Formats: sequence, structure tokens, C-alpha cells
Amino acid sequence: MAWLILGALGIMLVVGPTLWVQQVLHKYARPLDRYADRGTAAELAEHLITSLGLGDVRVERTETGDHYDPDARAVRLARKHFDACSLTAITIAAHEVGHALQHARGERMFRLRQRLARSVIQTQRLSGGLVFLMPVVAGVTRQPALVSLLLVAVVGTALLGTLVHLVTLPVEFDASFGKALPMLERGRYLKANDHVHARRILRAAALTYVAGSLLGLVNFWRWLRLLKR
Repeated sequence: MAWLILGALGIMLVVGPTLWVQQVLHKYARPLDRYADRGTAAELAEHLITSLGLGDVRVERTETGDHYDPDARAVRLARKHFDACSLTAITIAAHEVGHALQHARGERMFRLRQRLARSVIQTQRLSGGLVFLMPVVAGVTRQPALVSLLLVAVVGTALLGTLVHLVTLPVEFDASFGKALPMLERGRYLKANDHVHARRILRAAALTYVAGSLLGLVNFWRWLRLLKR
């Protein structure tokens, strides 16, 4: 029974953050026209970029989720947010512009995160190759110690992504509360009763990557179980 309770708690610790982030973003995605009188999320992002003097930053629609791409210098908003006028959409747009501002200012933690993120991408590609190599190594060498070593390397690279997101979490909170919220408040973009809700959305936006990487560990574990059969 104790193991079942610990297992359930472990699952909630991993899956819980993702469920909370999704619930918050979904809750304030309605009504769709709440900010229709002030423009879409994309229009707000463009306005903020202009007002901050970030003229070389573009606003683009994407299918891969809201993010700021420092290499392309582009604020990318998901299709469901790009043309939307909901509280979630405009708040997310401000958060991503916050990252563009961090980049423009050359902030040390932002630059550190970019270097770490590039390293993680490379190691996770290696991890993907090792996952599919494990059954081959096991069948050819029949050396359990070597397979175990590969398993440790794979698990380590999988955990590295989550660790990087945790270490650089201050960058996300700064984009939300050090950049986006002041921009929204100074420009009086938020309606009277929306400040407290915007704070919840900005907190969820800051935790998105951590929550996603934790959920990724669950999928990763499923792959390992399939390969061990």
C-alpha cells in the first residue's frame, strides 16, 4: 500500500504541473473576444515590440507552441493565440515579448539559458540514438553491464533537460513578472478585474517548460519499458 501511495504521489508531482498549466491557460482563453476592442495578441505583441524599440523582432504564427526564437529574432504565437483576443492570448504574447526584451538587453541569465538549451538539444539527440541502440547492443554483446551503462547515460541525458529548465526558471519568471506584467500595467492594457488572473497566466507561462519536461520524462519511461520487453 505504501508503494502505491508513493507511486501516486510521484505521478502527481510529474503530471500535476502540466495539468495545472493547461487548466489555467484554458480557463482564461474564454471569452475569445474579451480584448477585441484592443486588438489581437499578435497586434499587442507588435505594438509592444515597437514601443520597446525592438524593430528587428518579428511576430509570427507557429504550429509548435508559443515561444521566442532568438536566432530568428521572432516572437512566435500558437495559432490559437495569434488572432485571439482572450486574456490568455494577450498575456502569453506579452510574456514572449518579455523574452525578446531580455535578448535585446543581453541579459546574462538569458544568454546562459540559450547556451544550455543548445547543449541539451544536442545531448537529447544523442539520447534518442542511444535508446534505439540499446536492444542492438544487448543482442550483439550480451553484456548486461554495457547495457546498464547505456541506460544510465540515456536517463542522465533525459533528466538534463528538466534540470536545465529548473536552473533557468528565473529567466521565465523575469519574462513574466519582471517584463510582461510591468508592460501590461504601464500601458494599461489589462481590464480592471484581470490583473490577478493575468498573474496566474504569467505564472503558468513561466512553468510551461518545466511542466513539459517533467511530462516528457513519463513518455521517456514508457519508451524504456517497451524496449526492455
